[in-house]
Amino acid sequence: MQNLIDIHTHTLVSGHAFNTLQEMIDAAQGHGLKLYGVTEHGPAIPGTCDPLYFRNMYIVPRQYGDMRLMMGAELNIIDYEGTLDITKEFYFRCFDVTIAGLHQLCYKDGNRQQNTSALIGAIDNPHVNIISHPCDGTASDFDIEAVVLEAKKTGTLLELNNSSLNPYRGKQLARPYFLSMLRLCRKYGHPIIISSDAHHTSQLCDHQYANKLVEEANFPEELILNDKVDEFLNFIK
Repeated sequence: MQNLIDIHTHTLVSGHAFNTLQEMIDAAQGHGLKLYGVTEHGPAIPGTCDPLYFRNMYIVPRQYGDMRLMMGAELNIIDYEGTLDITKEFYFRCFDVTIAGLHQLCYKDGNRQQNTSALIGAIDNPHVNIISHPCDGTASDFDIEAVVLEAKKTGTLLELNNSSLNPYRGKQLARPYFLSMLRLCRKYGHPIIISSDAHHTSQLCDHQYANKLVEEANFPEELILNDKVDEFLNFIK
């Protein structure tokens, strides 16, 4: 499968990444991407950008040769109802793509019901296009099948996050949870997007751990949108 999309990445604006926007764009072009996403962390993450940054993203050009840039955000799910750390309607109009995810820095792990409710609440938000790394272990227990079914119902993409699967990060729950997610997405015919979650140019388009899991799960290529630019764009509307 040719990888044409890497939609979830960060620049130094997120506070804990290491390259400028232009450096990341140049690296993405070098990989031959057709669609490249910069999704800085929402304001609940310490050290990230001020919301004013998101309001001003319209000034950034969106076309670089054959590559389209999408400027967006990875917003944080902050409670068991799925509330995000940006709620004003105005900001959602500023995003080309909206990702929502759980992060230990701003989400307190709950019980199975609470964690499931948090994820489903974000999935039900009509502004959310993608749920980032739902299975990386921030929620130690949740109903994966319920999450997959709700994502299918609402047309929300689920992400297979390569960074979460990196053994260096020690996320022991990530691999079995992601494997279950893949098997359920295959069962219900729901597509996924693979993302590098790059915080440095060297990580762009690095899907090595995700690809191994895809192979282990015998996950069908037709349900992976990384080589289907038009289908991806239609899916997130």
